Amino acid sequence: MSETITEMVLPGTYIEVRAEGLIGVSGIATGNLGVVGTAARGPVNEVVLLGSYAEAVDAFGPYDAWSTAAGAHPLSLTRTIEQLFRGGASTVYAVRIAGSGLAATKWDLTDAGTTPAKVVFLEAKTPGTWAENIVVSLSVDSTSGAQTLTLELGKQKETFTGDNAGEIFDAVNAGSALVKVVDLKQTDRTKTLKASNPVPIAVHGANGEAAGGSAADTGLKLLASQPVNILVVGGLSVADVSAQVLGHLEDTENDGRERIAVLGTRSADLAEIASDSALVGNPRVVLVAPGIFAADAASPGGGNVNLPPSYAAALVAAKMSTLASQVSLTNKDVAAAGLTRIYTRAEQKQLLGERILVLRQNLGFRILKGISTDPGAFGQITTRRIIDEGKEAARRSASSYIGKLNNARVRDALRATLAGSLNDMVVAEKLIGYDLAVTATREQEIAGKALVTMTLQPTFSIDFIQIIMNLS
Repeated sequence: MSETITEMVLPGTYIEVRAEGLIGVSGIATGNLGVVGTAARGPVNEVVLLGSYAEAVDAFGPYDAWSTAAGAHPLSLTRTIEQLFRGGASTVYAVRIAGSGLAATKWDLTDAGTTPAKVVFLEAKTPGTWAENIVVSLSVDSTSGAQTLTLELGKQKETFTGDNAGEIFDAVNAGSALVKVVDLKQTDRTKTLKASNPVPIAVHGANGEAAGGSAADTGLKLLASQPVNILVVGGLSVADVSAQVLGHLEDTENDGRERIAVLGTRSADLAEIASDSALVGNPRVVLVAPGIFAADAASPGGGNVNLPPSYAAALVAAKMSTLASQVSLTNKDVAAAGLTRIYTRAEQKQLLGERILVLRQNLGFRILKGISTDPGAFGQITTRRIIDEGKEAARRSASSYIGKLNNARVRDALRATLAGSLNDMVVAEKLIGYDLAVTATREQEIAGKALVTMTLQPTFSIDFIQIIMNLS
């Protein structure tokens, strides 16, 4: 029997099933992280979904040794992702960005004639210095004349055999995970290649590590369509990317993909922090200080290095991703090895006045107060997250009713679906209560419009406890 009656011709019983009353809302993600940064390997300006730090190293390569020398631009993406997963992240959407000078490593292969001429370039699959460690060799079997091209990168080894350049490089393009063939002319396909062990590098790779706000903006645009809840910019401070991040947050909110950005100040210096604080006053921006100590796997011995506040921001963002939207960051611990500066109580008070999320030393390292840079109603981060979750719940609940009848029965079903989502938030202590009405005048019915009016009462966290002791 059909669920919807289209025609009744033959005598009988016809049943139409109206399922609006069963529409519900699936789980809403609140802890997906998005990050942009520079790396030595991996696709550029492409979103990569990661579930572990090991996946990040495979995709983007290890970071380089930390350097604070003038003009140094340490690679930021893998190092930031290391802090994200150390802090408890589970789902990360990552984009490798790059500045000028980005280049792929190339090897120039020539023919075996008396006057050798270039036949083809082998080019690393992705740009960057990672491919400098690939050893390329070409050998010729003295009996059969068959040629073998070998590629080795650590324990990874690839071998391709053929009787001429065309056969070898068809196999490379079909099966190599390391390199691709470029500039092979049809007239060169039958040539014999010159044996070389190893084949020298013709063009050295470059990472484009001096990436600033413009490159970050490109990466942020790619994350705009992803289900990201919390945003981090690797290695760059709020002074570098405030305009780009604020524009991204505005665009994604207008598009129904709300998120919060967690950024670092330029340094732990109070004067610079005051300047950074003046750049933003937004309920979707959290500003973190000071920096952190962290192990540097790329340095000899792997000792601790002083990382700027942008990496502390990654730890805070990761901690936020592990918490339900109603759970405050206030007094929560972070997985730092140390802080680059321990603020005095007076300095902490000054920083809180400038809407800075301060890390402090207290039974480990903890967040002093979970606040955004907003001086108004959304000062507590939890308020912003709860309302964003409520907006997404309302959006999902209502979207299922688009195209259905605009009558009292369907509007009652819509109200029941919305109420179900809000009741769940009340039970989870995200809301302490709500008012909800779904209405439509006759004119609105004709226009296809149903009006939903929601009044939400979010839960606030305890930031202060005042104790009065009367002695007698």
